[in-house]
Amino acid sequence: MKIKTRFAPSPTGYLHIGNIRTALYSWLFARKNKGNFILRIENTDFKRSKNSFVKDIFKILQWLNIDWDEEPYFQSKRINRYNDIINNMLKNGTAYKCYCTKKHLKKNKEKQIINGEKIKYNRKCYNNIKNIEKNKNKPYTVRFFIPNNKYITFTDTVRGKITFHNNELEDFIIKRTDGTPTYNFCVVIDDWDMKITHIIRGEEHINNTPKQIHIINSIGAHIPIYTHVSIITDDLGKKISKRDNNINIFKYKEKGYLPDALLNYILLLGWSYGNKEIFSLEEMKKLFNLKNLNKSSSIFNIKKLNWFNKYYLSKLSKKNMINYLKLFCKKRNININNGPKIENLYKIFPNRCNTLNEINNLCYIFYKCPNYQNNNLIKKYLNFKTKIILETFLKKLNNIKIWSIDNINIFLKKISFKLNIIFQKLAMVLRLAITGLENTPPINNVIYLMGKKKIVYHIKKSINFIINNKSIYLIK
Repeated sequence: MKIKTRFAPSPTGYLHIGNIRTALYSWLFARKNKGNFILRIENTDFKRSKNSFVKDIFKILQWLNIDWDEEPYFQSKRINRYNDIINNMLKNGTAYKCYCTKKHLKKNKEKQIINGEKIKYNRKCYNNIKNIEKNKNKPYTVRFFIPNNKYITFTDTVRGKITFHNNELEDFIIKRTDGTPTYNFCVVIDDWDMKITHIIRGEEHINNTPKQIHIINSIGAHIPIYTHVSIITDDLGKKISKRDNNINIFKYKEKGYLPDALLNYILLLGWSYGNKEIFSLEEMKKLFNLKNLNKSSSIFNIKKLNWFNKYYLSKLSKKNMINYLKLFCKKRNININNGPKIENLYKIFPNRCNTLNEINNLCYIFYKCPNYQNNNLIKKYLNFKTKIILETFLKKLNNIKIWSIDNINIFLKKISFKLNIIFQKLAMVLRLAITGLENTPPINNVIYLMGKKKIVYHIKKSINFIINNKSIYLIK
């Protein structure tokens, strides 16, 4: 048997972490077993589906290097196929037309609640010839008939044997009044036609599985192997979903996360391989298996993702890192000729930053003037009390004969001793005066890379800021 898996997102919102995990697991399983992986767009919800979301799906998978075999499938192009099968089911009695109004369904539900009965459709329209003749020109849905007093049992790769009694199920709708087929029906026909052997998806689909197996049995198709993976929650235990956490995966790209880091972290949200944490794409393909999937839910932790991203940033080649920085400067209209060479900034960033965006923002300080925002930190460190520090620094700066990081460090320590202030406070005053930021690379590195001329300009600007604002906040 040639293994074939699929990723079948609906373009009704942005893909989230859980979606990508489903795609990744399905892709890895197919690639490891030399099978096929297909992409199917489930867009029969015409009101909510958008072409922009379809484009996003393609772009995200391409960015993550998750490729697919065959041309992408679109459910919207298969409506005739679905209708043909539904018509056959109506003929052979495995499905029937339902003319019940919303009012009737609501009344039936209220009655069942009062009687303490399970809420389900009461089959008013099943084999009701008089009702069909009376309503034949009115809108209708098509329902699948669930056989009585039987069980549906299937074996899930993660959870083992799962059994549902048919009495727990109702005759569910497979075609809406507007003529569009429903998810539980379309997915079965698609998996059958596309010869899908293994279905990997979230555990929220467990309750859909017996319905789908009923349809599979009714059309004589082969039941695929099901794997329902655990949910992913946020730090508060809330399930991450498309509607509640409407975050485009591309946001992670914009923030400077690398695709390898994102995939590596997502891989471990529900799967493990001993104590190993770092996996290249090739290692993922080689080592991934369904046996090591976990039953318990996983918590999405941004700090852990940052750890992975920091690791992969440290492995970026100098050439790639420089290209990233140059591209950032170009997008922000930053003149890189107005500061140090990008190549000289490379060494001070990778081990300090979690994302490319953090690196970019720190890179920004070398090419733009500091912005002294009126906040408590500026008031605390840029005032008349610290003005003497800045003036002393400016006066003694020419004492540095050879412009080097070591000499700058020695110079700063002398200033600290002369003014009788601890080095950390001196560094903070200079950092805010030179960059306007609280967090930067080591101050001696910043001063060295920025150059004497620009340092003098920024220090004078900060002194003027203090004079003009007449701050009364004193350094403590």
